[in-house]
Amino acid sequence: MRHVIALFGEAEKGQCKKPYVLQGLPELIDLLGNPPPESEGLFFAIQALLFERKIIYFKVEEEGFSKEDYLAGLQYLQNKEKTSQMHALCMPGVGDKELLDAFHPLCEQYKSHFITTQKDLYDYLTQ
Repeated sequence: MRHVIALFGEAEKGQCKKPYVLQGLPELIDLLGNPPPESEGLFFAIQALLFERKIIYFKVEEEGFSKEDYLAGLQYLQNKEKTSQMHALCMPGVGDKELLDAFHPLCEQYKSHFITTQKDLYDYLTQ
């Protein structure tokens, strides 16, 4: 069984508010393309795929700021029929306390880890 990581980030291709289930790098490139400048979502996705993790990728318009895109992903992930397991949640660029608080119960529901960057953790702690 492969570990599942839900990941939010920007991408060159694809639609916002749509989950992309990815199991390999060729799929990632075909469906989402290249990362925009200063985006970290696809970087994390590549790393996870190299470690043979399954990804549920949610494209957002702008990392850390497109609340509607994040909340649409949250609704999808809360549905146990669509997502039976989630071992980790990764939201690079998000330091917003309101968004992180909205996702906290989801991590508890799945007993999953939260992956962030040092910069985002600092933003969260200094709000």
